[in-house]
Amino acid sequence: RFLFARMLYMDGLNTLFAFGGIYAAGTFGMSFSELIIFGISINVTAGLGAIIFAWADDKIGPKLVIEISIIGLIVLFSALLFVESKALFWAFAIPLGIFVGPTQAASRSMLAHLSPKSMRSEMFGLFALSGKVTAFIGPAILALVTSELGSQRAGMATILVFFVLGLVFLTGVPKIRN
Repeated sequence: RFLFARMLYMDGLNTLFAFGGIYAAGTFGMSFSELIIFGISINVTAGLGAIIFAWADDKIGPKLVIEISIIGLIVLFSALLFVESKALFWAFAIPLGIFVGPTQAASRSMLAHLSPKSMRSEMFGLFALSGKVTAFIGPAILALVTSELGSQRAGMATILVFFVLGLVFLTGVPKIRN
């Protein structure tokens, strides 16, 4: 169940990574140099988020960290779909990175806690596979919706579906006690 939930929310994140710059350029007219600064900024905040939430992972457990992070992604990304100005785009996009790092890091921590010691290698192999086997679905749905509705915003909104479904399936995964 955890691997399926992760597959869903990671499809959302991977689609966001693949199309975030295209959305920023197309909807907000960002230049190439602005996109480079944007990419660096998101990576810095993702790293900071991973560092900050590593402490939380130890205190409250990886499942709750993932849930908080996905909720943070949903809230900030939803705001990004409604803003009209480049300044507001920056104001919501940069903090979004804070929740990217912990989502990824706590997912690895969660798998390590859930896996029997004798099967960790196999479980991390499945973990890697679950992140790649469906990687085409998010971009395909985004492209289809964008094309059919003629709107980048509508296409990008499909990412929220992956986040929400991932969060829903995660609720059935047992909480890990540290």
